[in-house]
This record gives sequence, C-alpha cells and structure tokens, in this order.
Amino acid sequence: MKYLFIALVSLLLSEYAFADSLGPVELKSIKVAPNTYFVQGFPEIGSSKNQNFISNAGFVITPKGVVVIDALGSPALAQKLVHEINRLTTQKIIAVIVTHYHADHIYGLQVFKKLGAKIYAQELSKDYLNSDTARQRLEASKIDFAPWINQETVLTPADYWIQSEGKVNIGGVNFFISKVGPAHTAEDLMVYVPSEDVLFVGDLVFKGRIPFVGNADSKGWLASLDKISALKPKIIIPGHGAYSPDPVRDIEFTRGYLIYLRDSMGDAARNMDSFDDVYAKTDWGEYEGMPLFRSANRMNAYNVYLSIQSE
Repeated sequence: MKYLFIALVSLLLSEYAFADSLGPVELKSIKVAPNTYFVQGFPEIGSSKNQNFISNAGFVITPKGVVVIDALGSPALAQKLVHEINRLTTQKIIAVIVTHYHADHIYGLQVFKKLGAKIYAQELSKDYLNSDTARQRLEASKIDFAPWINQETVLTPADYWIQSEGKVNIGGVNFFISKVGPAHTAEDLMVYVPSEDVLFVGDLVFKGRIPFVGNADSKGWLASLDKISALKPKIIIPGHGAYSPDPVRDIEFTRGYLIYLRDSMGDAARNMDSFDDVYAKTDWGEYEGMPLFRSANRMNAYNVYLSIQSE
C-alpha cells in the first residue's frame, strides 16, 4: 500500500509538472465515435493567454496507430494533445492530415514530425509555405503569442502532398481525403472516415462563432458546403466550435452567413459604391451577439466586397 501511494503521488506530481511547463490551458478530448476524438478550441482571438488554442484538432485511433487531423496553434498545445492521446492509447501517432495551412492549425506540426508522424497536406499548401505572408505571420506570432510561439517554432512542410482526392489507408483504416478549395483557403481538404461515419471539415464549417473569411473564395466556399452535404455524414467536426451530430443544421449556419455577406455587399461591390456606407446600412442583428463579431465581421464583409469585384 505504501508503494502504491508513493506511485500515485509521483504520477500526480508529474502531471502537475507537465501542466506547469506548458502553461495553464487545458485540453480535454471529446469522444464522438468509437475510435474518434477531438479537442475544442476557445471561441476567441489567439493570444499568449490562450496559447493560440482557438481551433480544433481531432484524432482517430486505428489498429496500427493514431491519425491526427490538424495540429493546433502552438507547439505547446501539440505537446498537450500528444499527452492526451497517450492517456487514451498506447498506439503511436503515425500521421497528421492538415485541412489547411492557417497558423492556428499548423504551428504544432513540428511536434508530431519529431515523433516520426507522416504529414499529409494539399499540394497548394506549398504556395503558402513559401510565401512572404507565411514568414511574416510567423514572425508576428512570435511576438503576439510569446512565449508559446518563439524562435524554435518553424513552418513544417508535409511529407505527402495530396494532388488528387481519393482513399488513403492509414493504420488499416480508410480515410477519404477530398480537395475542396478554393473555398476558405486555396488548399482546403476534408477528411471522411466511413468506418466511424465522421467527417472532418476544417474551417469550411464554423459553429458557435462568426466564421473567419480572410481571403476566402466565398463562391467556392458555398460550393464546398454542397459537397459536404452530399456526403450526408452522421457527425462533422468543424475547425472551430463544437462537433455536430446535426450536420444539416450546422452547415446551414455557415452557408447562411456567407450568403448574407454576398447579398449585402454584392450590389455595392459591383457598382463600386462606398463599402463604409453599405456596411453601416446593413442589418447585422442576427450575428452581432455572437463571439468574434466585433473582431471579424467588418473584415469579413470587406473581403467579400473586394472578392465580388474581382469575380
């Protein structure tokens, strides 16, 4: 009994030491299917306080290893995800599939790479990785998210660049990987696991917060939502927000928001009318109470306004 008590104390101390070394943010996995889990990021702007834990990541435990979908927004968070996976299984992490190369989904990749996991991403991600935008964003993140993003944080390329959609067998389980960009990004992927009836959709679907449009192709994004709906998955795991056991309803929220942006901004964009005027006259009542409305909505509307002009 004495030795059991000592062992338990040692385990608790090691848990506290691990948490202290990687900061106070906690990751708790949520089981959504027999072998599928995900962790849910905060509906916030990334910061040092939240370690850039603003996006989701998922994982599937296969007979021959663990397959992770997206790598979270800092190496510290990725290490916590590894710790959470190790709590659930003794299987090694063998692969990471990246839905798109936005900072909050990729800054943890180097942790999985170091463990020997193979990284899969869409081939157009190379354009982002080799861009000044990616390098400048990383340098800014070293300031904005210090100390969790620092001089040791690097942009990590894939081992396998996906050029066409299709079935990939990893660990004895089939993953159907589809290219769906240009939509939220040029390189969007969605990952369907038929044995689990779970679809990982990255940032094609947002739940419980205002979507981030950025430089998206809103027209292509709407087409991608049709593609998701056609699969009729039982469960979708979005890039942000809670998992959805009712995909039809939750897809409709993102679709409705994009359509509203396009309808509200469309005439003014085509007529070269003032963006400030049309934005001020638009009724945002349906969305203004949602998380990130103040920080994202105006930028989203402006980006849609500009993109319609170039269509």
